[in-house]
Amino acid sequence: MMSSQQNDLITRVGPGTPAGGLLRQYWQPVALVDELPVARPIRAVRLMGQDFVVFRDEQGRYGMLDRDCPHRGADLAAGRLEAGGVRCAFHGWLFDVNGTCLSTPGEPVGSTLCKKVRQSAYPVVERSGILFAYIGKGEPPAFPNFDCFAAPGEYTFAFKGLFECNWLQALEVGIDPAHASFLHRFFEDEDVSDSYGKQFRGASADSTMPITQVLREYETPDIQVGSTDYGLRLIARRAISETQTHVRVTNVVFPQAFVIPMSSEMTITQWHVPVDDHHCYWYAIFTSFGAPTNKAQMREQRLELYELPDYTSRRNKRNQYGFSLDEQLKETYTGMGFDINVHDQWAVESQGPIQDRTREHLGTTDKGIIAYRRLLIDAIEKAQAGERTLMVLDAEEASRLTGPASIDGIGPAEGWDAYWKESDIKRRDAAPWQAPRA
Repeated sequence: MMSSQQNDLITRVGPGTPAGGLLRQYWQPVALVDELPVARPIRAVRLMGQDFVVFRDEQGRYGMLDRDCPHRGADLAAGRLEAGGVRCAFHGWLFDVNGTCLSTPGEPVGSTLCKKVRQSAYPVVERSGILFAYIGKGEPPAFPNFDCFAAPGEYTFAFKGLFECNWLQALEVGIDPAHASFLHRFFEDEDVSDSYGKQFRGASADSTMPITQVLREYETPDIQVGSTDYGLRLIARRAISETQTHVRVTNVVFPQAFVIPMSSEMTITQWHVPVDDHHCYWYAIFTSFGAPTNKAQMREQRLELYELPDYTSRRNKRNQYGFSLDEQLKETYTGMGFDINVHDQWAVESQGPIQDRTREHLGTTDKGIIAYRRLLIDAIEKAQAGERTLMVLDAEEASRLTGPASIDGIGPAEGWDAYWKESDIKRRDAAPWQAPRA
């Protein structure tokens, strides 16, 4: 059981906090590329309790600046994109992607004020449809050569959604292999041919058994947790018979991402990014090892639930997440619809804005959560001591870090460990874009 001081240590992420200091050492997703339309590619974002503006200039360069104009504090997100930067609508002061002041209209001829003013600017890069920003000190780490970054654009799809709770409890639901047998239980299985883009609705690899059936009928997994160069590997096995076992391999990518199998040919890499202590966005990259992703179909599926411009869920605590008693009795375990993101949202938001971990009682299936919290606390202590932390990579280290393997399949009870590794190799070798081996 955790003390309130320890709970604060690992959840609070504002400026000057220990966990906030740690997370600022890493690239953080701040927007989807889709959120910067051609007509006006500029957007306000909030990250770890700080306010910024993200934009794309006329040359196609991405930039992120502090949101308040250094002149009189007006909102740069309402500014105009022109003359090589973003111009404040209040007095016309102009700043480029590097924070350089290009113009201070209204000042006398010969004024040097512009040369003395600079807006705080932060590196921004695009990876697989997501804009990542770095707001820490010094040089940012290199990106690992993971599948979600190595795959060509036509084999990935990016999306996001807002949760009204702390980032840590949102992350922890994704690294809990046991909850899916209950929270995501469906009483009837969908035709797997109609399940494209729907997690848990397809068939496990090397089987015609839908994942939904596996999770429903075999609810007690044996969970193994192992340390890796990137964080943790979690293996959940469910015995199907004396000769067969279901194997699901998922991964925690430190500090706040996980990689999970969506189907036999697709994985999801997902980050939980603090907006502030009480809100977070999940950002996901879906990576296909088979055919190119149908971006239009996947986006349409998700926009049935998520409402623009802030990617808020139409099913939320204000309408009981769409709960239906008739559905709960006949179709789904929660009665909250068939989208597992709604199930996860209810689970983590129902814990409160910040979960009170002093009241929890962890069990055997929580071994992944326990291992991750130890990693997190250790990294926070190292960061405070000025030591290097896990996944702060240089270019050479990043190039060697591939994968990670993420598999959902039904294999032999004897030799299951070799089975999932061989399945991963087989899938990578068959990928049209030749995925690097883990």
